Amino acid sequence: MYTIKQAAAQSGVPVQLLRAWERRYGVVKPSRTKAGYRLYDDADIARMRAMRHLVSNGWSPSAAAAHMHELDDAAVGKISELDTDTLGKAEPAGALVARLLADAFVESASRIDEAAFEAVLDDMFARGSFEHVASEIVMPALVALGDAWESGMVDVAGEHAAAHAVQRRLALAFLASGQPRDDKGPLLIGLPPGARHDLGALAFATAARRAGLNVRYLGADLPVADWIEAVELTEARAIVLGVIIGRDVKSAVQVARAVRGARDDVRIAFGGHRAGSVATDGLDPVLILPEDLGAAVAAVDERLSRAG
Repeated sequence: MYTIKQAAAQSGVPVQLLRAWERRYGVVKPSRTKAGYRLYDDADIARMRAMRHLVSNGWSPSAAAAHMHELDDAAVGKISELDTDTLGKAEPAGALVARLLADAFVESASRIDEAAFEAVLDDMFARGSFEHVASEIVMPALVALGDAWESGMVDVAGEHAAAHAVQRRLALAFLASGQPRDDKGPLLIGLPPGARHDLGALAFATAARRAGLNVRYLGADLPVADWIEAVELTEARAIVLGVIIGRDVKSAVQVARAVRGARDDVRIAFGGHRAGSVATDGLDPVLILPEDLGAAVAAVDERLSRAG
């Protein structure tokens, strides 16, 4: 018999997701000790491995679980054996684990279970550097959360509660990210007016600060006039505008044109999922940042270093 931590290690399924699949889909039904602790047998491990294998091959968790309920132990064992050779060979924060953690995060948000999504976030942030975790695990989980909200699987309250839990983590990481390596004019990071999806911008600001850049994080939905005032008050060297969804594009360009009109020496960069949609005619030189967090910080750092 296995404890839940042993079962997670044997099956390659994170603890929080193992609980979620058990609770939501009934994939396994572990026994309990007198003290209430879960105990899993070999058949349970095989079922979790088989479920993991199906999900890794593109099945949605709900479809994989429904299929699992149709199979006897022998059929489950055959699927489980297909996955055995791959267990432990992937990177701990690989694409599959990220997808499994995202599913656990969404499931906990659907129940507004704060303890559960905090535990998932603990697992996420323990899987590597801040930059890797933010880019490869947390941001995909937030995309999955948004998709779940659009589909009705997660209501507004659950989406807000889970997103604010991520925001708290990022804010703490920002505060702990150290001091700039020089006192030159700062890099201002924020979103244009009307743009409210600021977690990616906060993650970027944290990573930039961790890299030693002099950062001022301005947050979401900042009016054009306030962008100009911030540039003038801080004597900023550069700004990074988050462009997350389609409707952010126009307002981001408005900010960039206004800032460039007020101070033509300020360097301008666009980052985020829709940054590539920005038409830079009349704004050049500007920088369109890659979506990878580490690469985006490196691009800004290189541009600022080259400019002196």
